[in-house]
Amino acid sequence: MTERTNPGGLGGVISVVQTPFDDNDELDPRSHRRQVDWLFAEGTDGVVTGMVSEVLRLSSDERDELASLTCEAAAGRGPVIVSVGAESTQTAVRHARHAAKAGANAVMAVPPALTAVGDDELFGYFATIAETSGLPVVVQDASGYVGRSLSIELQARLFWELGDLALFKPESPPIGPKVTALRQATDGGARIFEGTGGLHLIDSYRRGAIGTMPAGDLVWAMVPLWQALRRGDFERAYAIGGPLAMVITLQSSLDTFVAIEKHNLVRQGIFPSARMRGPVGTIGDELTLAEVDRLVDRLRSVVDAGE
Repeated sequence: MTERTNPGGLGGVISVVQTPFDDNDELDPRSHRRQVDWLFAEGTDGVVTGMVSEVLRLSSDERDELASLTCEAAAGRGPVIVSVGAESTQTAVRHARHAAKAGANAVMAVPPALTAVGDDELFGYFATIAETSGLPVVVQDASGYVGRSLSIELQARLFWELGDLALFKPESPPIGPKVTALRQATDGGARIFEGTGGLHLIDSYRRGAIGTMPAGDLVWAMVPLWQALRRGDFERAYAIGGPLAMVITLQSSLDTFVAIEKHNLVRQGIFPSARMRGPVGTIGDELTLAEVDRLVDRLRSVVDAGE
């Protein structure tokens, strides 16, 4: 089995939380706490706020509130990573400093999405976030959904100059070759999380990934999948990975990810509502959700059969 270096305990299944809203479109702390409790009860190694937490639809104060609520709920049970990416370094640093004060173990940042800037500017952006907060920063290439792809050269530079303060989450296709290219450019040292909901986890694991950051709605499948990989049981991993991939392929945009994940949380009794903040793009229809239900039921059968 390939050894995975893991300073600070950041690795394994780090579940991305959803942001529950009440009927007035305000954050629902009680439902959020129920979600975090459930994630740890199901075996997640840690939790993270991310793109599917709808952070781009939250005010700065709300993003800080979500970070604090998540850190409080997870305290003593596993690491918390807080999404801090913004259109300006100043705003990203503001969120990173708050995350540090709230007790986060690391932060995660996408690059600015609205401005095309060179690698030197992006290096300064990520390095400043890490250095001013004192926390490791997960460099998130979310260009499969928003923004522009990050070069391997930039990411390698961040690794060599920031050391243990830099981790990586590639979400720009082709995932596997980019994982390998980054590992090669860092002499195998880059700590990389799979970030496509588990769709590319088996391949990414074979290429050296130290963990995954999927949405938490299917945590009960992601944890046994990761455990199977860690013990070298690829038959079990592929058995789970097949139906899991069928669910993920129905999620073709950021809003469909959020809608389906919240639907699954409501169906499992974790959230009272699948409410999203608008404006919302195309998110499928009732037939889509019916197919999701069938696939999730099949996935559950596969997971349960291997226990």
